[in-house]
Amino acid sequence: MGRLLSIDYGRRRCGIAVTDSLRIVATGLATVPTADLVTFLKKYTAAESVDMIVVGLPRTMSGELSESMRYITPGINRLRKEFPDMEVVFFDERFTSVLAHRGMIDSGMKKMQRRDKAAVDEMAATIILNDYLQSKQYLQSIK
Repeated sequence: MGRLLSIDYGRRRCGIAVTDSLRIVATGLATVPTADLVTFLKKYTAAESVDMIVVGLPRTMSGELSESMRYITPGINRLRKEFPDMEVVFFDERFTSVLAHRGMIDSGMKKMQRRDKAAVDEMAATIILNDYLQSKQYLQSIK
């Protein structure tokens, strides 16, 4: 069984998280410039077995797709082209940045450390993946 990988896709950089090999828990892996995402993923998937990529789906408070889908969609289409045998799914990412900041505060991170946007992106990817692991969507996919 391969790992699951998640991406908090951003215009400048992407936070990446991955599960353990048993798919029990997600942990932050890296933050990479968006332009280097495919190269990073090719290198990572050459070394580790990955079965699925979970991408944060940005929605507004009313549930509509966010304006940022304008630049996310072409990036994800490129991922699907570069990794045709890997399933790529979207999963709601509402509040992940807020939860990431809250988690940083709760863990005792200093204010200057919390301003590191790369750390926030990586933590948001971790939250997306942990939420996905607990979701009905994932549980139905493994039955």
